[in-house]
Amino acid sequence: MSGTFHGDGHAPMSPFEDTFQFEDNSSNEDTHIAPTHFDDGATSNKYSRPQVSFNDETPKNKREDAEEFTFNDDTEYDNHSFQPTPKLNNGSGTFDDVELDNDSGEPHTNYDGMKRFRMGTKRNKKGNPIMGRSKTLKWARKNIPNPFEDFTKDDIDPGAINRAQELRTVYYNMPLPKDMIDEEGNPIMQYPRNKIRTTKYTPLTFLPKNILFQFHNFANVYFLVLIILGAFQIFGVTNPGLSAVPLVVIVIITAIKDAIEDSRRTVLDLEVNNTKTHILEGVENENVSTDNISLWRRFKKANSRLLFKFIQYCKEHLTEEGKKKRMQRKRHELRVQKTVGTSGPRSSLDSIDSYRVSADYGRPSLDYDNLEQGAGEANIVDRSLPPRTDCKFAKNYWKGVKVGDIVRIHNNDEIPADIILLSTSDTDGACYVETKNLDGETNLKVRQSLKCTNTIRTSKDIARTKFWIESEGPHSNLYTYQGNMKWRNLADGEIRNEPITINNVLLRGCTLRNTKWAMGVVMFTGGDTKIMLNSGITPTKKSRISRELNFSVVINFVLLFILCFVSGIANGVYYDKKGRSRFSYEFGTIAGSAATNGFVSFWVAVILYQSLVPISLYISVEIIKTAQAAFIYGDVLLYNAKLDYPCTPKSWNISDDLGQVEYIFSDKTGTLTQNVMEFKKCTINGVSYGRAYTEALAGLRKRQGIDVETEGRREKAEIAKDRDTMIDELRALSGNSQFYPEEVTFVSKEFVRDLKGASGEVQQRCCEHFMLALALCHSVLVEANPDNPKKLDLKAQSPDEAALVATARDVGFSFVGKTKKGLIIEMQGIQKEFEILNILEFNSSRKRMSCIVKIPGLNPGDEPRALLICKGADSIIYSRLSRQSGSNSEAILEKTALHLEQYATEGLRTLCIAQRELSWSEYEKWNEKYDIAAASLANREDELEVVADSIERELILLGGTAIEDRLQDGVPDCIELLAEAGIKLWVLTGDKVETAINIGFSCNLLNNEMELLVIKTTGDDVKEFGSEPSEIVDALLSKYLKEYFNLTGSEEEIFEAKKDHEFPKGNYAIVIDGDALKLALYGEDIRRKFLLLCKNCRAVLCCRVSPSQKAAVVKLVKDSLDVMTLAIGDGSNDVAMIQSADVGIGIAGEEGRQAVMCSDYAIGQFRYLARLVLVHGRWSYKRLAEMIPEFFYKNMIFALALFWYGIYNDFDGSYLYEYTYMMFYNLAFTSLPVIFLGILDQDVNDTISLVVPQLYRVGILRKEWNQRKFLWYMLDGLYQSIICFFFPYLVYHKNMIVTSNGLGLDHRYFVGVYVTTIAVISCNTYVLLHQYRWDWFSGLFIALSCLVVFAWTGIWSSAIASREFFKAAARIYGAPSFWAVFFVAVLFCLLPRFTYDSFQKFFYPTDVEIVREMWQHGHFDHYPPGYDPTDPNRPKVTKAGQHGEKIIEGIALSDNLGGSNYSRDSVVTEEIPMTFMHGEDGSPSGYQKQETWMTSPKETQDLLQSPQFQQAQTFGRGPSTNVRSSLDRTREQMIATNQLDNRYSVERARTSLDLPGVTNAASLIGTQQNN
Repeated sequence: MSGTFHGDGHAPMSPFEDTFQFEDNSSNEDTHIAPTHFDDGATSNKYSRPQVSFNDETPKNKREDAEEFTFNDDTEYDNHSFQPTPKLNNGSGTFDDVELDNDSGEPHTNYDGMKRFRMGTKRNKKGNPIMGRSKTLKWARKNIPNPFEDFTKDDIDPGAINRAQELRTVYYNMPLPKDMIDEEGNPIMQYPRNKIRTTKYTPLTFLPKNILFQFHNFANVYFLVLIILGAFQIFGVTNPGLSAVPLVVIVIITAIKDAIEDSRRTVLDLEVNNTKTHILEGVENENVSTDNISLWRRFKKANSRLLFKFIQYCKEHLTEEGKKKRMQRKRHELRVQKTVGTSGPRSSLDSIDSYRVSADYGRPSLDYDNLEQGAGEANIVDRSLPPRTDCKFAKNYWKGVKVGDIVRIHNNDEIPADIILLSTSDTDGACYVETKNLDGETNLKVRQSLKCTNTIRTSKDIARTKFWIESEGPHSNLYTYQGNMKWRNLADGEIRNEPITINNVLLRGCTLRNTKWAMGVVMFTGGDTKIMLNSGITPTKKSRISRELNFSVVINFVLLFILCFVSGIANGVYYDKKGRSRFSYEFGTIAGSAATNGFVSFWVAVILYQSLVPISLYISVEIIKTAQAAFIYGDVLLYNAKLDYPCTPKSWNISDDLGQVEYIFSDKTGTLTQNVMEFKKCTINGVSYGRAYTEALAGLRKRQGIDVETEGRREKAEIAKDRDTMIDELRALSGNSQFYPEEVTFVSKEFVRDLKGASGEVQQRCCEHFMLALALCHSVLVEANPDNPKKLDLKAQSPDEAALVATARDVGFSFVGKTKKGLIIEMQGIQKEFEILNILEFNSSRKRMSCIVKIPGLNPGDEPRALLICKGADSIIYSRLSRQSGSNSEAILEKTALHLEQYATEGLRTLCIAQRELSWSEYEKWNEKYDIAAASLANREDELEVVADSIERELILLGGTAIEDRLQDGVPDCIELLAEAGIKLWVLTGDKVETAINIGFSCNLLNNEMELLVIKTTGDDVKEFGSEPSEIVDALLSKYLKEYFNLTGSEEEIFEAKKDHEFPKGNYAIVIDGDALKLALYGEDIRRKFLLLCKNCRAVLCCRVSPSQKAAVVKLVKDSLDVMTLAIGDGSNDVAMIQSADVGIGIAGEEGRQAVMCSDYAIGQFRYLARLVLVHGRWSYKRLAEMIPEFFYKNMIFALALFWYGIYNDFDGSYLYEYTYMMFYNLAFTSLPVIFLGILDQDVNDTISLVVPQLYRVGILRKEWNQRKFLWYMLDGLYQSIICFFFPYLVYHKNMIVTSNGLGLDHRYFVGVYVTTIAVISCNTYVLLHQYRWDWFSGLFIALSCLVVFAWTGIWSSAIASREFFKAAARIYGAPSFWAVFFVAVLFCLLPRFTYDSFQKFFYPTDVEIVREMWQHGHFDHYPPGYDPTDPNRPKVTKAGQHGEKIIEGIALSDNLGGSNYSRDSVVTEEIPMTFMHGEDGSPSGYQKQETWMTSPKETQDLLQSPQFQQAQTFGRGPSTNVRSSLDRTREQMIATNQLDNRYSVERARTSLDLPGVTNAASLIGTQQNN
């Protein structure tokens, strides 16, 4: 029968109704279904897998220092003489057959792999490392590129090392060939151990290595040199021991911090390496040699074991979590001991009540025995051999796993290494793995064991097998692997082989699920595993202030050199003069000549003025950043209660960069959206079902001036009412065992009534057929819910697919499991089995998925038929629809196209469902071609695609679906806040253009006033720009730059753009797809034009982009514009982008944590980004930007005072201060106020920072920290140093000051007390004046720091050890002259700065000063503490005014300050009235009644003829006028009969060109007719 649905009300009988003979599981009747044959070599996946070829061009490397030697692919080396011998290579990209040794008859391999370095954990026979760890690290960084950095390259670097060509052969239960062993009988090939180590230190090496590492810091080396110089008496240091105290303290503090950080890595490493697995014992592994462990290494291993046991004991016995895990483990071990034997299979483990697919349905039915490629009998176990009792699986540590070992993994265990799957507990060899730790995906994936080893069940079976595996070398591609399993056929003695693909491999880091056990042979260990090769080296990031700080330090070094040079010259000249009084009163010079004396004086001056380069600055900055990271982590308003996840800083040293972000690059799916797909609407046989009020629809209505809050409440209430009605009717319809009302997302009571036959039998059958197609065409797995075993959870590779199957389940077509033959579907309470013949899987290039279902004959002996069900992108399905007469109704095609257009405009993701019925002969002919393509070893994917394409044509349309990917909570408000702060947001997504645009409108990134500048390479409207895609993109960029911004894209314009940090003035946005973006990033000129165009637009949408393109865009903006960039994403495909940006943010969502692991900060939701950036980022930036120059300023005062003193002692290096003052000035007298300013200072609180986001622009404009500000502070320090020294000097200059008892005060140390006290009080008061937050805590530390200098003077001078400084405190503080000079000098030090600051605040206030004044006057009192504008549950903030209450969304600065425009960058936002003006009907004028949403026929006609509508109809391929006319008539009819609402389908954004890939009814019909 034909499968056509006709628009005239007649539809064929569904093939699923009368033509199927279902197997009813409730009856005893048996239905014969032909068995399906499966093959292990033909599995396709959704990833593009490059074919790895092995050629003869592997470069030969020379042997260097006996650390490595290589084998060239063209030669084979004799083990003794290392002479080349001929080697055969078939050049086909496959492995050569194994040769037989003439003497022994054993296999002889052609070894052409490179002998690699033993890494630091691998020992040679003598127990010493062939290559040290430090050299290993250097070599790895040089030769093994970061895989995430590779994402940024469009082409593979030809110079990069391709380790996939380092072929290896692994033997099991058989000796190695002679060419693979050395003269001592040990294997030549060396493999890394499976032990990993991410720590920098061990307990024994911590002290020496950490100290060495710290002295890689130039500042530490500098101060160490000064300490060493001070140890020599010639340089005049009074107490060399005391001079070392600051450096020692800093080194100790840093060492403690490093020890804490490294201890965490140590614990993790120990836990991983000591995880237990089951390894086969009793069969010798010939592939590796037993290490000769030295005594030193045994000692280190013993230390590691003791440390691990101690840590493990503490965790298990001292923490609640550890105690709970210990009890769970004991219960589990007790249960296992009762049920599991030692050597037998683990068959009695508690099985999970779930339904599992028995094989990959896409595999061919071709028998390998009949191939010419040598595939042999699928039996590798020699049953004639007696069973070995010494072979058994025993527990061992992961670190003990070696290449060639046989391991057995149990359910829920992690895979310890990359292993080739030999057999599983399932008889068909299938198992399931979760790859969340590897690629971030939570869906289960099917892996298949090798066909030849599938019968292996126990350790006795594996002991009676012999085989070898030829494998490619290790590489980082997660989705490809090539190898061959070879063995000698037991019947004829010939060598047989079976190809190995990635579907036969279990990768380290994955977890075995829903499978009792799996057995495999280890192929890659340790650093050769794919997870380790993909880990890469995380780039070390340094904040902008830290980088610019180096320049400030250089300036101080230059100043230090000048001062020291002047001091040395002056001292040398002085001692060179003859006839001076020094000849009579001094004993002699320091050196023998004036030049030498000057040279020595230079170094004395370096020691004297060393505080110009403050040693404590770096440790102070580290303390401040650590405290800021702690504040971020402890912020409860950044805590996600649902995930139990706080904001987690991963990089503690870049918090100030959060306050300078100018560009944010965001992923869409899972970042802006929840990545939780909900089925909302569908169209079946031209009838639309479903009701939803989506985020995109709310955004559309808001742009129309509608009160979306009121409308949304009303709509959602009606939807909830319809949902309750629908659920009641579904319960009465059938006995669906998998019906759970709380999970229903598809709301349509009309659909349930049509399912009962309310609209006739035809529509009823169409609805049943459509939902059954959704339940059959998928790759979903089910497993029992742990809390409710009767409930089956869906495990899908994509959330879209899970949503489709879940909706079919909700309406009575439940997928409940898979069998070896097909699927079990519960239809209205009755289980039926459908035999699946083939599955044509989805991938990004096909954009569709199909399955072929067997339809039994109506009567016994009748020939069966096959039904192809295909689902995919609307444009793809429409292009494959049949045009034969009577196949597809034109009316249904038009109605479906209009419905899909409406769905897409609402922001829903659309798919089409179609089918094709085949005769059995047609299917068999096609299946033969498919089997041959699936069995091919070369270009398998391409051949499968060609065969699949040939059958996925002449389709009959069933309908379409619409799924909503909901926005995360608070995303629109968050994006609006960031835009008001002056931050530009770019969305980089792999989704299609239309979805991205709709999300852009719904999340406030785009608005109706924007014009979208489209950049694309295809379409009739771009043919005028050129014939080549690169020409088109270049011409479009030039056109937009000239027409909209009057730019040409020159280098001068880029140079000017670097200086411009203002928000774009024009109301434009860029929309570009992946093909055009690749060309825009290719050349220097076109890249410059693209960058200039994007910079002048308010928003940028890059669609259909790859991970490499995401990273390339971020790097382009960061490097070319010299701006601060932030990237945020949630998936593994965002890692490259996250690591390329200055600040990387990972969202800890439902789809794994790889982005989180590679990020600098991890948050639970996108909306937390506003608080992280606008609050913590701005605070951190302002604090550090004020703290650093003040640190230099206070040291400038102290050091320059010594220089002024040197003028009067001929720069002989004498100390003005008593030496302890030199030590404690930075350490105790002045450090705490500056540090606490950097930790605690707040200009405004967190609420105001979010309510007035414009305050953030200061960071973008870099006004808080720059070299100009640094120099001004240095000049201030110069001025105050003059006051601090010369005021006391002038007092002493002409006067002999004595105490009341006649004691003199003319000692230089006494003058030093004057200078020190003035400097300390001035500095601390200076910090207080520049501190915004004055409270008791900050005031306490200022007061304590000021009092410390007085206290120390009294304490130290009372000690006899102070010698000439003895009793100085009583004499100085008892003199009135001290207090007079002290107060006057402090006043003169601070007066200029105080005057300038006061003048600036009164006459030229900044934004923050205006806001602080408003804060003091109570303008923000109506905001509750912790108010967050992005929180969807935030309270409404109202404020009484003369026009009634108002909802306050922002603050208008000028209005609150009497209309005066005080600020140059004033913050102006509008206030939204809460009391609406009411219309004549009493309804608020802010929105219309629901009845007025539908337009009249005349209004509809006007809209259809409007330019806006005509522009909307120009999208796509330019369908003919007849198509448009027909669609217009259909549209009018549907609007008139309330089947279509023109408020969705007519409105379009203003665009410069047609949008590529947009769902448009005219384009879909045109696609179908042009097919």
